[in-house]
Amino acid sequence: MRHSEDERVAVENILGSGFIAHRLLEAAGNCPITGPAVWWAGPLNVEKLAARSVGLVCTALNALAASSPWLASETPDIAAAFASSAHLRIAGEKTQGFAPYSGFYRTADGWIRTHANYPHHEHSLKSALGASAGIKVADALASLSAHDAQERIVAAGGIAAQVRSRQQWLSSAEGKVAGSGHWAQFRMRPIGSAPVWKFEPRAGMPLHGLKVLDLTRVIAGPTATRTLAALGAQVLRVDGPLLPELPWQYVDTGFGKRSTLLDLKSASGQARIHELLQDADAVILGYRPGALARAGLGENELAQRYPELIVAELGAWGFSGPWAQRRGFDSIVQAATGISQVYRGNGQSPGALPVQALDHATGYGLAAAIIALVRARSAQGRTGSVRFSLARTAHALFAFDATQQPAQFDSGVRLKRMDSAYGTLEYVPPPFSLAGQALDYADPPAPYGEDEPVWS
Repeated sequence: MRHSEDERVAVENILGSGFIAHRLLEAAGNCPITGPAVWWAGPLNVEKLAARSVGLVCTALNALAASSPWLASETPDIAAAFASSAHLRIAGEKTQGFAPYSGFYRTADGWIRTHANYPHHEHSLKSALGASAGIKVADALASLSAHDAQERIVAAGGIAAQVRSRQQWLSSAEGKVAGSGHWAQFRMRPIGSAPVWKFEPRAGMPLHGLKVLDLTRVIAGPTATRTLAALGAQVLRVDGPLLPELPWQYVDTGFGKRSTLLDLKSASGQARIHELLQDADAVILGYRPGALARAGLGENELAQRYPELIVAELGAWGFSGPWAQRRGFDSIVQAATGISQVYRGNGQSPGALPVQALDHATGYGLAAAIIALVRARSAQGRTGSVRFSLARTAHALFAFDATQQPAQFDSGVRLKRMDSAYGTLEYVPPPFSLAGQALDYADPPAPYGEDEPVWS
């Protein structure tokens, strides 16, 4: 699936920023992705979203390291990478997937989707619906309108979204804001009087020497940093001590990184994170907009305090509008933005994408944007920030023409094996080849939270 000139322009457009598209990613045509173009064959062209997002990583990396080994990808490997958690085996065991209270429920006037994979979200869901008093979740939801159920659950700290049509979403106040603008929203700034930063990768890995601080959870952000780690970056993931990540989810996205715990509400935790930022090249923030500002981790605060730092931010619904502060996950965004309605089977219950494509595509887009900003800093003495949202990725998906073709291959999966602190792992390797050789992760996921909060 090689890209024509029209494809090159489309690849530039999906990244969004004129500055990035025309100055940093001018080699966008050099995006060597091969293989069949269709493998899921659904009503939306998820394949194109997947291939374009992975292709952007190739484009950005090849532009950064023009004289270094070439990065490429094949569509069977992309298909496997977007379903990495489904293929993962930890000591021979499958991953959990969605928890019992995560799914679609009928309401008095339609459908709602809930997300309760995390214990605290399950508790909030049950509390909001009175299920802790013996009332069944399904019965409680059946007696409420979808909108009332959604707002009741969200007010209690839970995660849910009314299933809407695409038009309903676009005509809503939150949909108008979340669906506007480019997929990636860049803000560039000159470094100032500081010398132009020179990036000099070593040890045969294109991003060797790059230090990335990962303050994200779930799938999208960790997929971005897993990708950067696979290309040689040093990634330190930081989690809070009170709400641990789901073990299987951490393992799936934890390859090649180190992991530490810091309480960013404490003075000592804030002091340590700023010590790390002094030597960091990039930071990815995945908490709700504004949630980290009190620790001096808002975009403006970071730009002022660390002039050369690359800042990437990730949200569910965008960074302004009525839902900016609302929690969200891939499946919830699918329900709200019209995707679940499109995937309704035979007029019955709503459906879902074949994979968590919004998360994965956003993760690869984030990785590509950070690489592009690395090049801007090195070549032009400029740095900046970039923002992505899952809702905007959903909008990008709808912008592609639907594929009317049948699946063109039975995606056999190339799995690797690696010993780890969690037992033997069978896993999907990165969907890239470097200089013609299939890329793999350098290290297994580190034991969760056990690393010291220092750069190695």
